[in-house]
Amino acid sequence: MSTSCPHAETLVIDPMIGDLHGETTALREAGPLARIDLMGAPAWTITTHALARQLLVDQRLVKDIGVWSLWQSGAVTRQWPLIGMIDAGRSMFTVDGAEHRRLRIKTTQALSPRRLDALRPAIERLTTELLDDLAVAGRDGAVVDLKAVFAYPLPMRVISELMGVPRADHPWLLESYKAFFSLLTPQDERLRVIAEQHEYFTELVRKKTAQPDDDLTSAFILADEGGDRLTEEEVVGNLKALVAAGHETTVSLLLTTVRALLTHPGQFARLRDGDYDWRQAIEESLRWDGPVIHLLMRFATEDIAIGDLVIEKGAGVVMSYRTIGRDPIPHGPDADDYDLTRPTANRHMSFGYGPHICPGAALSRLEAAIALPALFDRFPELNLAVPVEQIRNLPVLTQNDLAAFPIRLTPA
Repeated sequence: MSTSCPHAETLVIDPMIGDLHGETTALREAGPLARIDLMGAPAWTITTHALARQLLVDQRLVKDIGVWSLWQSGAVTRQWPLIGMIDAGRSMFTVDGAEHRRLRIKTTQALSPRRLDALRPAIERLTTELLDDLAVAGRDGAVVDLKAVFAYPLPMRVISELMGVPRADHPWLLESYKAFFSLLTPQDERLRVIAEQHEYFTELVRKKTAQPDDDLTSAFILADEGGDRLTEEEVVGNLKALVAAGHETTVSLLLTTVRALLTHPGQFARLRDGDYDWRQAIEESLRWDGPVIHLLMRFATEDIAIGDLVIEKGAGVVMSYRTIGRDPIPHGPDADDYDLTRPTANRHMSFGYGPHICPGAALSRLEAAIALPALFDRFPELNLAVPVEQIRNLPVLTQNDLAAFPIRLTPA
């Protein structure tokens, strides 16, 4: 596949996330619709709130990779490092229209408010367990990685408990998805990981089919409306996608919220005094420094005119959610600032918009609303162990994934 882009104005998206703020600024300055290069694949990206709302409900943009001209021509193959984000098997994340509604309604039923309410004690228990681990790791003023000990394992344990995955399998799942997302993983290795994940979830579904339990996997299998049940392939696809989206976004949400609060001590003090609530902190973090940088990808079934520009038939379209979250039109001229009083914070689109809005958004918010207050209640003097500038992103082009988060539980 050629690594050149056909337009001089094309912005090359840095897979190593070397300057996230600079990239966000450059995309915003490029206009609502910008040409980008994604590891050699030219595409369009949306950078403003208004245009994203318009196109996320436009039926001329679909998830079917078969529409993508680069896929049709063979310019993009299974060797493209980001292919697993797009060609992930049949699930509610990869189909549109009536089929999407059919798959999604089963997910919505399985992630009902009743099931989430029932999950709250488990989230509280898992949070307490991990806070105990954090206390041991950080005793006597030791530097400890908040990501490795707390923020990373918590969402995986929650989603695994929800799905009925044995605790013994959690470490393997964590390492598996770490390899899947990292652009440092050789593509042949990533494809092997994808195949292993598919085999694992297929076996899980077959076990739950033979012996259902009170968990999400069984709920997918048993969901029945008018005699219509999901196929094994569809259940497996939904589970794989939910694990990928459900744990990675929550890891980022936890860490970016902690970073924002520790670097805005005046606002944090007022939050702890009760002048603000944790919902405000979570929503402003989702807007200002959300878990998803770029969401891949939709494809144009026909030419789509946007002002003087045209998204050509067969082109790929990306949603640059981080740039969208900092759009000054809905959020004000200070959109680059973190502000717990921002009245538009909950108008962010970090969980998407339209038919494909993330079905796990409520679960992610619930985890954050339990874990973050518990963290600071247990360790009120928690502080950064390194200058904030040293906290870097992993090479995960699509995700706001921090490499590590060194802290101390007490002042140095």
